[in-house]
Amino acid sequence: MSDVSSTPLKILHVFRAPLGGLFRHVLDVARGQAERGHQVGIFCDATTGGPRADAVFRELSQTLSLGITRVPMSRYPSLTDFRAQMAQMPLRKRLDPDVVHCHGSKGGVYGRIPALLSPNRRYITAYTPHGGSFNYKPGSAEHKIYMTVERLLEGATDMFLFESRFIAGRFESHVGHEPKTAHRIVLNGISEAEFEPVDHSQAGFDLLYLGELRSAKGVDTLIDALALLRRRDGLAPRILIVGSGPDEAELKAMTAARGVAGQCVFEPPGPIRKALAQARIMVIPSRAESLPYVILEAAAAAQPLISTDVGGINEIYGPRHRHRLIQANDPVILADAIRAMLARPEVERLAEAIDLAAHVREHFRLDTMTDGVIAAYRDALTARRKVATSA
Repeated sequence: MSDVSSTPLKILHVFRAPLGGLFRHVLDVARGQAERGHQVGIFCDATTGGPRADAVFRELSQTLSLGITRVPMSRYPSLTDFRAQMAQMPLRKRLDPDVVHCHGSKGGVYGRIPALLSPNRRYITAYTPHGGSFNYKPGSAEHKIYMTVERLLEGATDMFLFESRFIAGRFESHVGHEPKTAHRIVLNGISEAEFEPVDHSQAGFDLLYLGELRSAKGVDTLIDALALLRRRDGLAPRILIVGSGPDEAELKAMTAARGVAGQCVFEPPGPIRKALAQARIMVIPSRAESLPYVILEAAAAAQPLISTDVGGINEIYGPRHRHRLIQANDPVILADAIRAMLARPEVERLAEAIDLAAHVREHFRLDTMTDGVIAAYRDALTARRKVATSA
């Protein structure tokens, strides 16, 4: 039996959509693992992600020696799930991975159901929820169903890897106990290059929103706050809204209905630093988050920020800055925060942003994240093989 403390590993990452922060996390971890000499592969959805995901996968194909396998997957339970599972079975047999790392609620199902049926398996399963099923409203039918699934699949999980203390706490409160198997918190991290302060000298907008255009992100609250600023204070800050999502048409109509369409420019998703350079202040009005990369990246780039206090955002802000976070879902509070930030001298805004960047540099590093994930794998593999030897 090989020594799992030092030998290269074969790692398969399983998730659904190549979108958003979850996708960013998987890409960062997978690249870091490949750079450290491990064999890495990806199994994910073929119907989402668009041209941007296609381009990323083309670039990655030379790096991930276990390949990239994409099959149709559905967001909600359907017959497509069965077909995807059937496609995964021969892939696993061929790759013979040491680690199956599941990401998000759907990845957690795809990756752990086979493990549930194979109690004497050689490989280990790791699971990073990324919010996922834990973001549903407690008490709702969806929440009850997903928590039942989480309890069922807990026994098929060798290592829980929570990317924030917030999600670790949600697991305990919603499932009803700490994970019964090995678990640890490995915070999301970003690369050294992302700590270069962004240049705002050519900024043409006062405000920036960057993210998905859907209800959980609170963009409607931001639009209401803009209307309030215009009506109450005579302020009409220009805002760049960068993103896409199911509520895009509705939000554009809302800007017209509230009389602020002339202040708002919508653009499709693109490189974050390009967007940051176009606006002096970034606004995150979310109703729900886990540990969002968009705030990590903006904070690292010393971008002045206004954000709601949801999910693990206060972990990013830390003890020196979390008092600045505001209540979610309240246009009046958000409007007041925007007005106050616009009124502050730019030198004060930037000094505050630079101090937050220093905190992020200290606690959210890409190398620390990658090494922490690999160390967790090795501990879980050692535990599983000890059990197999004693059986």
